[in-house]
Amino acid sequence: MLIRLNKYLADCGIASRRKAEELILNGQIKVNDKTINKLGTKINPNKDKVYFKNKLVKPQNFIYIILNKPKGYTCTTRKFKKEKNVLDLVKIKEKVFPVGRLDKESQGLVFLTNDGDWAYKITHPKFQTEKEYQVILRQAQHDIRNLEKMKKGIKNQGELLKIKSYKLHSPNSITLILTQGHKREIRRLFEHFNYQIKQLKRIRIAKWKLGDLPEGQWQYFQPK
Repeated sequence: MLIRLNKYLADCGIASRRKAEELILNGQIKVNDKTINKLGTKINPNKDKVYFKNKLVKPQNFIYIILNKPKGYTCTTRKFKKEKNVLDLVKIKEKVFPVGRLDKESQGLVFLTNDGDWAYKITHPKFQTEKEYQVILRQAQHDIRNLEKMKKGIKNQGELLKIKSYKLHSPNSITLILTQGHKREIRRLFEHFNYQIKQLKRIRIAKWKLGDLPEGQWQYFQPK
């Protein structure tokens, strides 16, 4: 049976489908002895051999981890000197990558996995995956109309930033639900109205909640 090359790479835990497409376009993938740089390429996993950085890749057992990310940690597979990374918190022999990234100063629920196909379904905008956040502002939010404007959408740097819903708990404590994944989306929305965020914490992605998992700790889970 033929399958798309980007899906096969995701099944091998190399990257999500979207990231796998970048690897293909950049000429980093070989099928048998031929470098592939065309999207939509299909392979026969029973006959064809696929290489990433000249190393044979094969489907593997999938790992799924929930992590309570502390502030000050980056969510990336790239590591830099003197920078703390979420992968440093998870001491396992298998290679995993972050899903549902948070910026360095944010905290809360992050997934780690080697299942690129599942990561694609969680992160791609077309699936409209809900992500829930707790926001604590440095000053009181006096104008509820600004939150309503966030629901309708705010144009920023060529992107339409918006929230799906909100719940105001106190003048400076808000719970938000998003279904988009623009970079620093919540921070950019509040900056638009000159509000400063004191704490930004993700507490849910889809049906999975952070619960009482301690900060900096992680646990395995099975999504299927």
